[in-house]
Amino acid sequence: MFGISRFFPTAPIGAYLVALAAGVALPLLIFVGYLMTELEANEREILAAETAEDAQLIARSIDRELQDMATTLRLLVTSPELEAGDLRAFHNRTQNSLRSDSLYILVVSADGQQRLNTRVPFDAPLGKVSNMPAFQSALNNGVTEVSNVFFGATSGKHVFNVTMPLPKEISHSGAAMIMTQNAEDLQKLVSTEGLPAGWSVAVVDGAGKVVTSLGAHALGSGTEFPSDMLKLMTGFKGTIEDIGGNRRQMYGYAQITGWTWKAVVWGPIDAAQASILTTWRQLIAGGAIFLALGMLIAWLVGRQLRIPIRQIAEMAERIGKGEIVSPVETKIREANQVAVALSNASFDRSEAEDRIHLILHELVHRTKNILTLIQAMMRQLARQDTTMEEFQKAISTRLQGLGKSIEALAKEQWAGVSIRRVIEIHMSTFADAADRVELQGTDFILKAEAVQNLGLILHELATNSVKYGALSVPQGRVRITWKDLVDENNGESRLELVWEESDGPAVHEPSRTGFGTTIIRRHAAAAFAGQVEVDFRSEGLRWSLNAPRLAFERGEGVETLKDIAI
Repeated sequence: MFGISRFFPTAPIGAYLVALAAGVALPLLIFVGYLMTELEANEREILAAETAEDAQLIARSIDRELQDMATTLRLLVTSPELEAGDLRAFHNRTQNSLRSDSLYILVVSADGQQRLNTRVPFDAPLGKVSNMPAFQSALNNGVTEVSNVFFGATSGKHVFNVTMPLPKEISHSGAAMIMTQNAEDLQKLVSTEGLPAGWSVAVVDGAGKVVTSLGAHALGSGTEFPSDMLKLMTGFKGTIEDIGGNRRQMYGYAQITGWTWKAVVWGPIDAAQASILTTWRQLIAGGAIFLALGMLIAWLVGRQLRIPIRQIAEMAERIGKGEIVSPVETKIREANQVAVALSNASFDRSEAEDRIHLILHELVHRTKNILTLIQAMMRQLARQDTTMEEFQKAISTRLQGLGKSIEALAKEQWAGVSIRRVIEIHMSTFADAADRVELQGTDFILKAEAVQNLGLILHELATNSVKYGALSVPQGRVRITWKDLVDENNGESRLELVWEESDGPAVHEPSRTGFGTTIIRRHAAAAFAGQVEVDFRSEGLRWSLNAPRLAFERGEGVETLKDIAI
């Protein structure tokens, strides 16, 4: 290496920059010329992979829709109206709940006779299902299946069915529930956005007919997709090329997992590659034209860089030692910008180090706070007369509730969470009862410790209600309200939070107090410095907390966690 350096003359930095520009640009231009011969094949491979991926994305979207329909059927099968044989009530409730999604339910006996169809009034005369082969296949196989697209007699449009055999407990003679949807409604799940101009997409059923399609050459629902192309679409996903036409076509396909349908994306290859090929040709021409100009500019820049480079290097060395440096003034604007950036970086580095120390301190403080709370929970639960299994379950459920609060705070960088959001998060744990909880009050942001404490309290109230209270029965409801109050003695702003249950089973005051009672009484009062009232009314539990608003609301300054004791 040192022997070769003898052949390099002592020269200005501009001369070396010119040589460097030429040494880099010329081989690059030669190499780009070679790449042009390989570009078309390489880009086609990329296009094939992207086309197959686009088809798979559409297939996943359709699969989620079909899975959602199957899940809805499983939920409807457990409907109490259906189990009781009250088809009129089942018809009315199902028709109202699914109308906005353009979904319709049929209950069909083993011979194909419709007993219920939510597309029409309950008392309307009904015939047999239009697609008997798909219906019989689902009954014979005993599994949920999706039909091929067909023309519905009732809807007057192309539709498809998802058929689920009814369990023997509901239908001893064999029957099925069908969810039907217009094929055109699937267009909301199929998009040509991101595809090259002139490309199209389609969803094809197991019989080779188009369910829905979009794009420049979209096919109508129920039409036959080219069978010669479908025969070549083997495997889970892939691409094929059609070279029989004037413009070469590429087809990407993907099987919809668990169903007989597949998604297909197709279009002309040259339309997808035109912009890339043009860009590369322009790159070669531009490189040749601007090579000489680049060499000249490199020499001129080199002349101006020598002194600024030295000055900036000195600044960098000082920054490396941890110093805060001031920018230097040079004749080159860009060099001045670099100098200013280095100066700013020295300040930012100092501030960042201070900020890291502050964050670490705050993290340790919050972690200790959370661990203290967990230890207190475990001590209180350990005092109860419970088995190890009950102790573990009690700890697990409360840690899950605490974890939801911490997760919400972490997403907001511990800056606080709105009270409505905190309530919704903890009520979502009880999914079956969440829609029977009514919230009323003006939303505001809770500070961090209020989020954790209120989360624990809400979790205990909801758990008790689901086990013994209003949420343990279908008609039971809970109303959570909060409002501002003013203390008449000192004018202090206070907040009243009320949990009120109704339409549940009769309420009796418990004979002994457990950890849950400790949470909603002592801990609630201590954590918010307020008063708690618990009224075991016969019509439903009423719990209220009256505390200073400052104990809830996030302040303007930086918040510090307080110790929590149960």
